[in-house]
Amino acid sequence: MPKQSAGILFYRIIADVPQVFLVHPGGPFFKNKDAGAWSIPKGEFLDDEDPLMAAKREFLEETGRTVDGDFIKLNPVKLKSGKTIYAWAVEGDIDHNKIVSNVFEIEWPPRSGKKAAFPEVDQAGWFGIEEAAVKVNEAQIGLLEELVQILSE
Repeated sequence: MPKQSAGILFYRIIADVPQVFLVHPGGPFFKNKDAGAWSIPKGEFLDDEDPLMAAKREFLEETGRTVDGDFIKLNPVKLKSGKTIYAWAVEGDIDHNKIVSNVFEIEWPPRSGKKAAFPEVDQAGWFGIEEAAVKVNEAQIGLLEELVQILSE
């Protein structure tokens, strides 16, 4: 069965201009990647889990902050890997400089037998829609476009 993730498209409006909150994956594989590497805070969930609850959990794990508000269900998007991302937009604010991410452990360097711990998210930021569309994983651009459509209604 293809994997699935649930996430939060956190947004705010500054001077009538929407901004979205994105996170950059930590660890050695994404260390020098920027364009196309960022994402909404998200993570995998099981079939028997409530996707919105999973999205809230993942937001907490990747930022150290809880999220609440009027959640707007967005249309799912599919990554090239086949993974489906279920997402909800919600308006709010967070200091991107004060996030605290959980950590993961992998063998690093590869085949060294040594383990190294890395933050799941090494940085976060607020971006205008155009800049976010450059930074975010290509499949997630549809989430940004849907948010813009919703906000214009």
